[in-house]
Amino acid sequence: MSSTWQDAAAKKRDAISALIPAEWKLENTPSIKEQVDVTEYIKQYLSEEELGITESDADQIVQKTTSGEWSAEKVARAFCHRAALAHQLLNCLHEVFFDAAISDAKKLDAYFAEQKSPIGPLHGLPISLKDQFHIKDVETTMGYVGWIGTFEGKKGTGKEKVYESEMVRELRASGAILYCKTSVPHTLMAGETVNNIIGYTHNPKNRNLSCGGSSGGEGALIGIRGSPVGFGTDIGGSIRIPAAFNGLYGLRPSTGRLPYEGMSNSMDGQNTILSVVGPLGTTAGSLRLVTKALLSQQPWLHDPLVHEIPWRNEEEAKIQQLLQFIGESVPKEKKLAIGIMRTDGVVTPTVPVRRAIELVTKALEVSGHEVLEWKPPSHKIINDTALHSWLFDGGRDVNGAFALSGEPMAKQVSLYEAGMKEYTASEISEINVKMRQLKKDYMDYWNSTAKETSTGRPIDAVISPVAPWPAARELRYKYIGYSIWVNALDYTSVAFPVTNVDASVDINPSDFKPIDEKDQEIQDDYDPQIYDGAHVSLQLVGRRLQEEKILAIAEYVGKLIGK
Repeated sequence: MSSTWQDAAAKKRDAISALIPAEWKLENTPSIKEQVDVTEYIKQYLSEEELGITESDADQIVQKTTSGEWSAEKVARAFCHRAALAHQLLNCLHEVFFDAAISDAKKLDAYFAEQKSPIGPLHGLPISLKDQFHIKDVETTMGYVGWIGTFEGKKGTGKEKVYESEMVRELRASGAILYCKTSVPHTLMAGETVNNIIGYTHNPKNRNLSCGGSSGGEGALIGIRGSPVGFGTDIGGSIRIPAAFNGLYGLRPSTGRLPYEGMSNSMDGQNTILSVVGPLGTTAGSLRLVTKALLSQQPWLHDPLVHEIPWRNEEEAKIQQLLQFIGESVPKEKKLAIGIMRTDGVVTPTVPVRRAIELVTKALEVSGHEVLEWKPPSHKIINDTALHSWLFDGGRDVNGAFALSGEPMAKQVSLYEAGMKEYTASEISEINVKMRQLKKDYMDYWNSTAKETSTGRPIDAVISPVAPWPAARELRYKYIGYSIWVNALDYTSVAFPVTNVDASVDINPSDFKPIDEKDQEIQDDYDPQIYDGAHVSLQLVGRRLQEEKILAIAEYVGKLIGK
């Protein structure tokens, strides 16, 4: 009897489950109605020691593993256990290789015992990876049923047994422990995470909501502390959206800062807007730690698209000096000038997001910083132009992947309809010319803000929503404009947590006047009772290749608001 895509998906799903040790299996998984928030619920299944390890951030973990206070094996086992529990509650894992991780951890411990020193700056740090990274002896399905048992859809190559992405090599060389790969929406082009293999990935803080996408499994796993830090990718918001929806920090670097070499992708070869790889974690310090470690490996020697830019301590130090003034006003000569984008003029942020903007604005003003309204060139034109790049091949790549198994396409990615036209080379060139002009126009506007600031220099960074809502409800991610403009302009951005929805405070005003029907539709998706307790986040946006500066500002702002 011939196998169906349903059979293949079920077999893969069962194989993932079978790799979870019996003693880590939950006898009863509560329904969403029974347990909406599982971030505290999960703790009952962990020992005090495991809780102490998994509630620590990446910086705290490496302080203990690189000093010998914690063994790498002990840390690896704790995170493997919590990740296994997380998957049973959220559907967030595509691949688990716990045995290999524990074996690697034992080797690190043996090295430390002999050499009395760590193998690298990430010695013993568990790191989770989005299911685009290739790891030897581990499949990469990227959510496609047709990729099961293949190398990116190609059968019989055996490449999956030996091949690893460049960043995987660099993480191993830095001492990291790799133990799982996380869920994605097939195609990678959605703000929710769903595929026909593992189903829908939920938000651990509020399982009525999406964990985001396309690095949604990363967001969910780190959000429930099944990982201290991990890596995703971002072509339209896919790092920042899951970070924001799960109350995390997430760095979208500019293209060419971190190595993408050797990773699987959708629409590979589309170069108008490149996907970038970056970290998500519980603290800004976690992102700094892993980014610095990777740059210390000199990735520009191994990935031809990476710029030769080591970590710039001086750029970070300029901002970090502000930390000494937490709780008091910053001297005028050191103050920041921050642009505030309350709306992009297309869709109005919902009530909790608007409140988050005011909270951060007030905190900056009280601390003596300068806050100005951000009124840039049309974001609608930028976003509409950028969207063409996702459609250049007429859906050929993603529809080809679906055809391998005959599986259906999730509604969340239905923009790739069969029979779409492919763009000609001339049409792509026209889009590229237009994009270049839009970047120049935005650059000129940013430069012009020097005339408005008292510092005499242009705005240091912009604070913007990541999405109109704290998180999307299933099948309701209908507007990506607040994230994609950053990709179109190739700016650096860091998502950061601000507050949580309070149903008694975040109430829709009766006098709200929508911009148009689309705006009203987005507002109607917000319900205070459904969203109560959900994370509310924003993003800090800087110019190209300003990763050190923007991470430092995000950390500083986080401390200002108690995050």
